[in-house]
Amino acid sequence: MNEQKAKRRMEPGRIEMVDDQMAQILREKSPAERIEIGFKIWTSARKMLTAHLKSIHPEWDDQQISHEVAKRLSHGLV
Repeated sequence: MNEQKAKRRMEPGRIEMVDDQMAQILREKSPAERIEIGFKIWTSARKMLTAHLKSIHPEWDDQQISHEVAKRLSHGLV
């Protein structure tokens, strides 16, 4: 990997970049496999966010946690 590519990945605001090798791997997956990967990533994010919110807001009940998780994952649309 050249130095310019490495610097580009470290730019502020650029937190999600797929490198060339990962892009090739994903291109080789079927649409169903890519959807499954995306769903598993989303499920993992939901579980991690739920655990985080429970740890910082032990006073919240499950309904409040679920609402906040939905709000954050939907970018405030809930």
